[in-house]
Amino acid sequence: MNDKNYTTSFPVSQTPEEVFNAINNVRGWWSEEIEGDTDKLGAVFIYHYKDIHRGTFKITELIPGKKIVWHVVENHFNFVQDKTEWTGTDIVFEISQTGGNTVVHFTHVGLVPAYECYNICSNAWGSYITGSLKDLITKGKGNPNAADHPTTEDEKKLSSSE
Repeated sequence: MNDKNYTTSFPVSQTPEEVFNAINNVRGWWSEEIEGDTDKLGAVFIYHYKDIHRGTFKITELIPGKKIVWHVVENHFNFVQDKTEWTGTDIVFEISQTGGNTVVHFTHVGLVPAYECYNICSNAWGSYITGSLKDLITKGKGNPNAADHPTTEDEKKLSSSE
């Protein structure tokens, strides 16, 4: 089926509130390169990864311990023909409890196999959600993209070449 949204889920032993707080800590699992609030209804934040991906997201639903929705206001990829493929889509985190576990259910509504970025984007989401976010929830530390700032070594090289 060609219109199926990307979705994945995983169980954890943490409470729905702990899961909700971890998801809202976007810098802790997706990218340190986030501008703006990521934990307030109506807030707008900007994601940036090198010159590869930029996106503007608006938090349209924020139900503590239950659900978070980001609407993709604007998006730009440098690796596909339609640079704005995600624009107008929704990223949904649903939190539920089943058999003593908390289940995180992630859906990128509108990220469908017909999109040129689908394989790359679904693999990336899989890594961020079932890898980095899950680690942040269960181990207290995720693996987000590092901020794209020069390191002390880089700064030394730049100043010595001037």
